[in-house]
Amino acid sequence: MQDSPNRDLIGQPGGRDRLQTPCLVLDLDAAEANIACMAAHAQAAGIGLRPHAKAHKSVALARRQLDAGATGICVATVGEAEALAAGGIGGLLLTSPVAGTAKLRRLAELARSGHAVMATVDHPDAVAGLSAAMTGGAMAGASAPLTLLVDMDVGQHRTGVPDADTALDLARAIADAAGLAFGGIQAYAGHVQHIAGLAERRAAMERPWALIQAVRQRLAGAGLAPAIVTGAGTGTHALDAGAGLFTEMQTGSYVFTDVQYDAVVLREAAATPFRPSLFVACSVVSTHQEGFVTTDGGLKRFATDGPAPRPMRNAPAGAGFRFSGDEFGALLLNGARPPARGTVIECQVPHCDPTVDLYDWYHVVRGDVLVEIWPVEGRGAI
Repeated sequence: MQDSPNRDLIGQPGGRDRLQTPCLVLDLDAAEANIACMAAHAQAAGIGLRPHAKAHKSVALARRQLDAGATGICVATVGEAEALAAGGIGGLLLTSPVAGTAKLRRLAELARSGHAVMATVDHPDAVAGLSAAMTGGAMAGASAPLTLLVDMDVGQHRTGVPDADTALDLARAIADAAGLAFGGIQAYAGHVQHIAGLAERRAAMERPWALIQAVRQRLAGAGLAPAIVTGAGTGTHALDAGAGLFTEMQTGSYVFTDVQYDAVVLREAAATPFRPSLFVACSVVSTHQEGFVTTDGGLKRFATDGPAPRPMRNAPAGAGFRFSGDEFGALLLNGARPPARGTVIECQVPHCDPTVDLYDWYHVVRGDVLVEIWPVEGRGAI
């Protein structure tokens, strides 16, 4: 990983507007306010918070979330778990099922080395593989059991078991397996998160909630009451916190918010309670065209699975954005006066998680000052 070329700007007044671009910018005041906002909401609702690090992939941000009261941190890959554990982050939950002997071994090694880690499974083969990995070799019996959660498919049709019968069978397999312990269930309704209206989103959650309740009752009736019921995302956090079903929430994108989530009514009292904190900084590199100027931020610098980036800092009022190739973007002026060549424009990211994964560094700012540069430790970690 090459060092950021902007390190000499740390601490300089106005350094934020002199960054060499394109680069990823984190407004720390906004991010910390978002962390505090979600933590306060969870505390008021009496529900735990285990934020998802797949959004930020950052030890520094995970530590701030833990300091604000989170019970742990979620990760999407074994590599993310390894990266955050190496940075001293505990209470990790791997939310994606793992397949393949090598990855199962890596997960077991992480658990057996003393790191606080749990995982999810949706197939008995994974239970058998993790049991073998936890009980074999020179360290057999030297560590606490690895706690596993049963992953439920509550409507996204991506991973997870489909019904209460299958969930019970898998929970029993975990409870009976050497080196493992049954911890509960995961039920994440990813397909509901971006439904724009709160009433429509609540209606879409009725089926997932009913399935979660049925699974909880079935497990409890068999003597396997789930101690952990984890799920919820930024889009459903207010609804799920009040449903009385979950013990903790896995919200992730709230720390940044993005163009996609700013289009969603998140709470009745505050449609958008979180502040944009993540931006891609681009420089104006050409001004010859009518109606727009060209920047150095193109398809390679933003996630492209959602809406367009939103021009914000230093952009003319009412400006828009469209991609103009791999390396270039067009800042649409919509009648405004064009900014000069070299102007650093910041765009709110359209989809935060995959945008973060394009960068090695966060350029951390407070006001117009670059205060720190943080590595994205979990970038590309499989």
